[in-house]
Amino acid sequence: MVVLPAEKPLLLIRLCAPRGFCAGVVRAIDAVEEALRKYGAPVYVRHEIVHNRYVVEGLKRKGAIFVDELSEIPQTDAPVIFSAHGVPKSVPADAEARRFFAIDATCPLVTKVHREAEIHHKRGRQVILVGHEGHPEVVGTMGQLPDGAVTLVETVADVASLTFPAGTALAFVTQTTLSVDDTEAVIAALKARFPAIAAPHKEDICYATTNRQEAVKRVAPDVDAMIVVGSPNSSNSQRLREVAERSGCAKARLVLRAEDIDWALFGDIRSLGITAGASAPEVLVEEIIDAFATRYRVEVETVSTADESVFFPLPKTLRPEGA
Repeated sequence: MVVLPAEKPLLLIRLCAPRGFCAGVVRAIDAVEEALRKYGAPVYVRHEIVHNRYVVEGLKRKGAIFVDELSEIPQTDAPVIFSAHGVPKSVPADAEARRFFAIDATCPLVTKVHREAEIHHKRGRQVILVGHEGHPEVVGTMGQLPDGAVTLVETVADVASLTFPAGTALAFVTQTTLSVDDTEAVIAALKARFPAIAAPHKEDICYATTNRQEAVKRVAPDVDAMIVVGSPNSSNSQRLREVAERSGCAKARLVLRAEDIDWALFGDIRSLGITAGASAPEVLVEEIIDAFATRYRVEVETVSTADESVFFPLPKTLRPEGA
């Protein structure tokens, strides 16, 4: 039982903006929702459509069935949707061989990285991918090219250990949800070691990742604690927590829902920063603010560092006729 003081202490909440859903996540979730509306349940989804348990559970209740691999799906005419993180080329090939009605909800900014990697490969370049091993986006990007055509690096130390035959033409691409600062260091190391390496025409780290990290950098130095609303398996959410720590906030935690708040850690603060990863819905931010409001007199101010107006249309098969 929680015993609250008669007079609640004041808590200033500094709310980061932008935060939460990005255009790619909205598109992916809308794709599942529209497929359910248009074709009815079930709709099969390979991997979590986005990395947020709350979102996934909500879609399950509406009739979405999530699987790890296509082999788990029985022969069906129901839609089979690929997640926002992208998939190796073998996955749509397998879906076609099984005559599945496949819908690709890969974020267009991830698809951009896929196309860049393919172009470099066609031009005879070895592709270096800056990213986190095992992340679905990295698996999908590496799976666009033949085995051995992509070399994965995560750190500056990885760059130092790279070896290629003399005369090897090189290019690099990056995962879209990395820490901007960490990635800059790795890219600088790549350019220092391989001055002729081909770079992306435009930075691969997506606008939403960059904008959310910039907002955290603005807020984190001036608050006692920071909450990043998001799932542990969300790369962009984990990066936001790291950015908060590096920006001077010692109490920075990733929290999925209000029930996960560690009140022993957050019980004596006077200021709190809140942001949300690109796959976290705003309702969870509101839930967490409400939880603090039961213990504090809450004042909320929004700290905005960018305006976002990016919109991605649904996959073609889900758009209204004539759209």
